[in-house]
Amino acid sequence: MERHYQKILLDTRDRVVKSLQIQVLDRESPRYGGFADAGGIVQAKFAIYRIAGMVAAYCNEESCFYRDGRVLDRIMTGLGYVDRVQHENGLFDYITCNFFSAPDTAFCIKKLLPVYQYLRGRKEGRIGAALTAKERGVLEKMEPILRRGAHGLLEGGFHTPNHRWAIASVLMSCGGLFGSREMEEAAYTYLNEGIDCNEDGEFAEKSAGNYNRINNDAMIMLTEATGDESYERNAVRNLRMMLTYWEPDDSIFTANSTRFDRDRLVYPGDYYMEYLKMGMKYDIPEFLQMCNTIFEIVDRRGIASPDCLIWFMLHPEYRKLEVAGSFRRPDFRSFYRESGIARGQQGRFTYTVMNGKSNFLYLHNGSMKLEVKVAGSFCEHRAFKGREMERVSEGAYHLGQTMEGWYYLPFAEKPSTSDWWKMDNASRDRRLGPDMRVDVWVKEAENGLDVRVRTSGVEGAPWRIELAFSGVDFLTNDYVDLPLTGSEAIVVKQGSTEVGNGRDALVIGPCFGEHHFTEGKEDSEEKTPGAATLYLTAYTPFDREIRIRDKVSCLYAGGEKA
Repeated sequence: MERHYQKILLDTRDRVVKSLQIQVLDRESPRYGGFADAGGIVQAKFAIYRIAGMVAAYCNEESCFYRDGRVLDRIMTGLGYVDRVQHENGLFDYITCNFFSAPDTAFCIKKLLPVYQYLRGRKEGRIGAALTAKERGVLEKMEPILRRGAHGLLEGGFHTPNHRWAIASVLMSCGGLFGSREMEEAAYTYLNEGIDCNEDGEFAEKSAGNYNRINNDAMIMLTEATGDESYERNAVRNLRMMLTYWEPDDSIFTANSTRFDRDRLVYPGDYYMEYLKMGMKYDIPEFLQMCNTIFEIVDRRGIASPDCLIWFMLHPEYRKLEVAGSFRRPDFRSFYRESGIARGQQGRFTYTVMNGKSNFLYLHNGSMKLEVKVAGSFCEHRAFKGREMERVSEGAYHLGQTMEGWYYLPFAEKPSTSDWWKMDNASRDRRLGPDMRVDVWVKEAENGLDVRVRTSGVEGAPWRIELAFSGVDFLTNDYVDLPLTGSEAIVVKQGSTEVGNGRDALVIGPCFGEHHFTEGKEDSEEKTPGAATLYLTAYTPFDREIRIRDKVSCLYAGGEKA
């Protein structure tokens, strides 16, 4: 992976230059030695991430900052800041939300560990040349921070599922490094809960844009610390799943995430080391080819390579490995039953069907994205969200939901208060019914998808199919041509409609419009921000099927019709 290494080396140089620019150098400031992030916030975690890259550059013979005295001074100043803001019990604050935070301390230590292992390995003669006196000074400044932080983790405490594995993996690693049986035993109290990675390879938070790879790192660390390969087999399953999770524009599909990365534009760079480590260890060609693909994405998108120079310094064998070709994903259909999601690819577009989400269908063809929902109002419900999901046949899926109608009844006995908000309303008897049933079928078709929606149980309710298009600038059908800005809400009553951007287009039809109820006080969820929305409207009960075709795929196939 020599070419990757050279790119990583160059990008590390740029990161160090940036770090030198944003370090706080006012000796009178309580934040002296820290680094200001894009929002002007100075805190331990950001400082540690900057320092780790600076140490790698300082110690690397091929770096333009090799043994640079100015960089060394800044590293020591930065470590001085980190030392000052570390609490007596070893924990750090993540000052934008968490204080005396074990999980954030674990993330801090995790970033420093490979740097520490590299320096300690050279000190002990296991890696490369012996430490210089100045490098030894960095090690001696760093080690107490790590030891205190690891002891602080014994206090525990977490908020989210991934925090458990961050804490456990760092405790287990530090237990081995520092000879602490107490740390190892504390790690097992977290691991005793069982790893939340299902058979699909999906972790509980379904965070493909961020926390899946955080969990993978933890699983790999646990195997390295314990020798138990069952931990990293979770990471291997997730990495296989992730091969189906990237889109035609090189980004990761994030719409099903339960965390902050939902619907964010994220590229797969941070999965690089995981694919490299697991690909080498288990001889998985597609993982190693994915490493090449990630660097193609880095080049194509003009983004920074992953911040992993220290790992190449710890493991020189990574540079020596060369893999021909990149991962070219064939057309596929994957149904992750436990996760409630289906992913498929047909030629130039991907599609996603999701249970439990109002935007139950996504289609991405590279320059534009379509999100589909079935919306309206029924009691507390504002949109269809599948509660059942099954694969009907290869490339065909059924989602269903029964919305139960109900009304409160008066208390049988006079309540103790007349204040509605103090009443025990949950204990009231209810009058049940009617129920409304929504069934949706999504079926792969040549050059697109067929979507059938059937409603039943309630008559005369104004419901609709919403198709939200992002990255488009025109809409046309037999009756009208409209320029689009991304804020439109349009009801189309008949015929087929083409929506596109001059490069790509999707053709939708047949359209229908029995009413214009698209907004109102009983309306459903807000429309997708920045999207032009096409509404197909009908009164319940109805049974409608629409065809969605990728026009360019149709043209490649020799036909233009939907």
